[in-house]
Amino acid sequence: MRPMTRWAMTGTLLAATVAGPLAMPAHSAPASQYAPSALVLTTGHGERAATAAPERAVTLNCAYTTSGTHPDPRRACTDLDRVNGDLDRLATLRTGESERYCTKEYRPIVVTIQGVWRGTRVNYEHTFANACIKETQGASVFAF
Repeated sequence: MRPMTRWAMTGTLLAATVAGPLAMPAHSAPASQYAPSALVLTTGHGERAATAAPERAVTLNCAYTTSGTHPDPRRACTDLDRVNGDLDRLATLRTGESERYCTKEYRPIVVTIQGVWRGTRVNYEHTFANACIKETQGASVFAF
């Protein structure tokens, strides 16, 4: 083989070896069974979130493994699963331990939840008459 032919053949093989894998389509990681679920929950005293200064904020991640700064993320994620992410139905999850009586004191507290639940965008705001009612009707999700 002539030197020039050898150089051309070597260059072609080298280019195919290096650039070949780059030309193949990239494969993404396998899709999960569940869509992402990550929420930010805030609470503050007032009738509306726009006028109430946030007093406390926690995060809740329910995808793959439960985590976040919520005091009981596993139980909160379980409660959200039980109502299929419908935050207005949390009041129906009353259990024996949450059967407590609240005063009729009016000291409004507003709760907001923003983020993603099973791939759906969530933007939720609800005002409770007082903190006791918030914890009673919000199951473990609002207990922070």
